[in-house]
Amino acid sequence: MEQFNILWNNTGLYQMVWGQGLMLLVGILLIYLAIVKKFEPLLLLPIGFGAILSNIPGANLAVDGGILHLFYMVGIESGAFPLIIFMGVGALTDFGPLLANPKTLILGAAAQFGIFATLLGAVGLSALGIFDFTL
Repeated sequence: MEQFNILWNNTGLYQMVWGQGLMLLVGILLIYLAIVKKFEPLLLLPIGFGAILSNIPGANLAVDGGILHLFYMVGIESGAFPLIIFMGVGALTDFGPLLANPKTLILGAAAQFGIFATLLGAVGLSALGIFDFTL
């Protein structure tokens, strides 16, 4: 009987708290919605998988030194993941409508000019002391 108690104390079910169980159920629900109901699968599937992966009891994947902490340090804290995502979105851009109607190039150029003008305005207002845009 003592060995069964040792086995039970070393299992993940013994180490699980109610918050982990709830998040495991939420992760399973998100994966179900993504796969079976086809509801935003590109968004819900990774979120559900991450919720399950980070809440596995006793695995210590999200603590310092775990694999998820390593992904956080390399990808999110360094700012590499947003760059990779935007490169992927840029690679998926369809230039077919632009080639069919070249006048739409003016709309894209106007959008870029608006971003550049906003940056110059923020720097100018910050330099004049009217508004502080520093972090």
